[in-house]
Amino acid sequence: MAILPIRIYGDPVLREKGRELTQSQVDDALRQFALDMGETMYANSGIGLAANQVGDLRRIFVVDVDQVSGERRRGKRPKDESRRLLRVYLNPEVIESSDEDDTYDEGCLSIPELEAPVFRPIRIKVRYRTLDWHLHEEWLDGLHARVFQHELDHLDGTMFIDHLAPEARLKLAGALNRIKKRHDDALQPSS
Repeated sequence: MAILPIRIYGDPVLREKGRELTQSQVDDALRQFALDMGETMYANSGIGLAANQVGDLRRIFVVDVDQVSGERRRGKRPKDESRRLLRVYLNPEVIESSDEDDTYDEGCLSIPELEAPVFRPIRIKVRYRTLDWHLHEEWLDGLHARVFQHELDHLDGTMFIDHLAPEARLKLAGALNRIKKRHDDALQPSS
């Protein structure tokens, strides 16, 4: 498995919308890509990762909220790999959501070292395809629902900071500019 480079805030691919997958595109290469995405997510202490975060514009993301434990906070990789339960979502969508929402401090592997409170519905009904091209519908709640919505936003070119009130986003402007500058500097050829 490979660890893929994560695209950072300022990279235009993060603002692009992913393309629907077709059944004919689900092959061994896509399955390997999903595993690589999972390994990338775990290596970076994440609980979700969307394809465009690694520069791919297909509608696929991976999630593992089951491996979260008391030790499993930002910056600490889960020690027990047997607790991993990688879920792969192809062409995901939310088809229904609760009226009740809640706030939670969200972070993002593409916006490192930054968290902010985001309101999202606490319960959602989702539809997606698996790597076997089976169509599933299910209700998600709690952290799983939140991560699903966060990753689905990525596939639509939306980032969690887009959900913030203007004054909250203004408070983060300096940090966002520093992240974008690091991204831009990394793209400059060295002399």
